[in-house]
Amino acid sequence: MTALPPYAELLGLVAEPQAGGPAVLAMPFGDDVLGRPGFLHGGAIAGLLEMAAIVALTHALEGERGGRIKPVNVTVDYMRGGRDKPTRAIGIVTRLGTRVANVEAVAWQDDRAKPIAAARMNYLIVRDENGVTSG
Repeated sequence: MTALPPYAELLGLVAEPQAGGPAVLAMPFGDDVLGRPGFLHGGAIAGLLEMAAIVALTHALEGERGGRIKPVNVTVDYMRGGRDKPTRAIGIVTRLGTRVANVEAVAWQDDRAKPIAAARMNYLIVRDENGVTSG
């Protein structure tokens, strides 16, 4: 797995490798991600989802030397408040075209079947003249 972006370090994210797929990201609860007392900040949740999407897309592009991606848009749906416990997220590439990728990400705490938030993101994929993405 490639290194996480610096923002991931700020959130305290830890990658949990998965066999044959992108890593699950874990975000510990702490003062750096605190919103109102006892709850995660919405921006921290959105950041976790975006990092999970980047990890999934980078994993999908591994055969092309990782690639250079640029976010086009992000839509986050908040389903319930994130409590004072670890939060996990995973990204799923739903479409990988030659110029655009669509990625979904889901965040949960105790039960993956009960997400606290989900996001849909679109990325521009920058490739060189040989059809290979540049890093």
